[in-house]
Amino acid sequence: MRLPPRPDVLAGREALLGRLDSLLTGGDQPRTVVLCGLGGVGKTSVAVEYAHRHLAEVGVAWQVAAGDLAVLAAELAELAAQLAERDVADPRDPVASVHAVLAACPGQWLLVFDNAIDEASVRRFLPPAGRGRVLITSQNAHWRAGQVLDVPVLSADVAAGFLVNRTADPDYTAARELAGELGGLPLALEQAAAFIDATGQILGVSLAGYLRLFRQRRAGLLSRGEVSAHPASVTATLALALSRLQEDAPAAAGLLRLLACLAPEPVPLGLLLAGREALAGLDPEVAVVLGPLLGDQVAAGDAATALRRYSLITPAGNQLVLVHRLVQAITLDQAGAERARSWQRAAAALIEAAIPADPALPVTWPACAALLPHAQAVLADGTTGIARVADYLGSSGSYQAARDLWQKITLARESTCGPEHPDTLTARHHLAYWTGTSRDRAAARDLFAELLPVRERIQGPGHPGTLDARANLARWTGEAGDPARARDLFAELLPVRERIQGPGHPDVLVERESLARWTGEAGDPARARDLYAQLLPIRELISGPEHPFTLSDRLSLARWTGEAGDPARARGLFAELLTVCARVQGAEHPETLRARSHLAWWTGQAGDPMRARDLNAELLLDMERVFGPEHPNVLADRQGLARWTGEAGDPAQARDLLAELLPVRERVSGPEHAFTLSARRNLDYWTRKAQDAN
Repeated sequence: MRLPPRPDVLAGREALLGRLDSLLTGGDQPRTVVLCGLGGVGKTSVAVEYAHRHLAEVGVAWQVAAGDLAVLAAELAELAAQLAERDVADPRDPVASVHAVLAACPGQWLLVFDNAIDEASVRRFLPPAGRGRVLITSQNAHWRAGQVLDVPVLSADVAAGFLVNRTADPDYTAARELAGELGGLPLALEQAAAFIDATGQILGVSLAGYLRLFRQRRAGLLSRGEVSAHPASVTATLALALSRLQEDAPAAAGLLRLLACLAPEPVPLGLLLAGREALAGLDPEVAVVLGPLLGDQVAAGDAATALRRYSLITPAGNQLVLVHRLVQAITLDQAGAERARSWQRAAAALIEAAIPADPALPVTWPACAALLPHAQAVLADGTTGIARVADYLGSSGSYQAARDLWQKITLARESTCGPEHPDTLTARHHLAYWTGTSRDRAAARDLFAELLPVRERIQGPGHPGTLDARANLARWTGEAGDPARARDLFAELLPVRERIQGPGHPDVLVERESLARWTGEAGDPARARDLYAQLLPIRELISGPEHPFTLSDRLSLARWTGEAGDPARARGLFAELLTVCARVQGAEHPETLRARSHLAWWTGQAGDPMRARDLNAELLLDMERVFGPEHPNVLADRQGLARWTGEAGDPAQARDLLAELLPVRERVSGPEHAFTLSARRNLDYWTRKAQDAN
């Protein structure tokens, strides 16, 4: 036997050790497992703990250093000497001698090859036969399929528990925050605990104190001190991998610097490196390194493969990769301040180029979601890219997040451009809009009321931005509960639009549509129906019969036809419209889903609640997949499903559906929101109906 001492503490590895044992035991041929992971993640500790736990099962337990082939050969020669009394041993070839003895050994044996460079470097040293177990540790993740077992960082709870137990400091809150700062890396956790042990009684350094020190002096703390069973600090361990990477694959080292500038969240590497549009804006030193990777999947794949060779990136599923936060920190620290700023500018340029141009389209939302944390990490609040992120948040249903981000954008543009710059006014416009969409309609109305005179003074009363502000003031006046005033404001605005932009201008058609809508909302659905009927042929002539605005007007005509007292006709119009929407815009486009929702509603209103229930149930599945389970449109559809379930004769099921919906409504919209109150009233109604039925 030759093994390092057993680890004093090995937190959070029981499941991993169990999995390792299941892979290594059984059969008459050597079973091989490669423990892979980042430097400092505890691969060797897991291997040593496994060996000590299973000593009673093996006749030979021998660990060799596999990072240097000369040392590896020498340490196998020592094992050969220990086995020299066996007749099959051949002193002229220690490796062959060891293989022969182990092949003939009737019992179990265990060899640990620690810190192997790659499979090719150790292949000739691995025993080909015998009833044994071969355990390899390596930073390189490229090994034969089925042999690799990843050693992950510790979860936040396990890491915090380790810190509390190791330091005898009961401050679990500080322990959990520190565990997050250290990314659950066992070497960093042990190094922090050792520092606290050494200084706690002398200087009174606690977990909370170390956390404060770490946030102020991260680089110094990571680079100092060795811990038991590990000969190097966190900085030294990771710096060694970084220096080797720079020698072996400079492009991969550059890619790591780029990734180090992003948030410590999974990165959509393919999106980040997809195009060369941002190349012109990069600093020359950065462009030389990154240029060959942009738009070239082969070159980018080679760089990613090199990073995996040292476990410096980890696959995170769905074409995402993850870089440990300490790898990010040490990479940037080693780059130096000026060089790091060059790479941070490059990260910002590439993220901005990767954000889809039209984030209102659902097809772009997965990309926007993946880029979101990185955009927030590297883009300044006043940039175009962060504005597109804000629009994505709003379009995908995160209205309050969109409002909050536009608040930051507005403040940033006021600071950099001035309070009356066109970009600042545009930001104020978006802030007001998303304030209203996040259900604070009165605040949106007031924000547009404040913005309008500024637009008029700076840009003139006929400027498109001024007219848009007037239109939005009218809209949010209606949304805030005064539809008659909204109707009157649009009636005043419409002739101004027609005079300035011409009767066929798209914005004029929008104002005509708005006038029709608020006429209906003000209590005259028949007049609204007639206004839409007059607008529709003009819209078809100017925009085309399948333009999105034309389809939206058809939807509104169908709605007000129903509101005017003809639900059967409304149902027929929605059925016709749905066919066109699905063909032109796609089955999962928001307008198609909106048409399906109306079709379900007017089917119920036309006297067929069972069909309405079934249409709502089918729609709900698609809505949740497209928008997510808590999008406002999804919650509205859930309420519709409950209603038509009750109307179809099952009040108990309607009650149960609303009971499930109500706490979601309260959490998402607030307990006093109109939609929440409506859900609560409907729950009371169907509860009474269910009781009456019993």
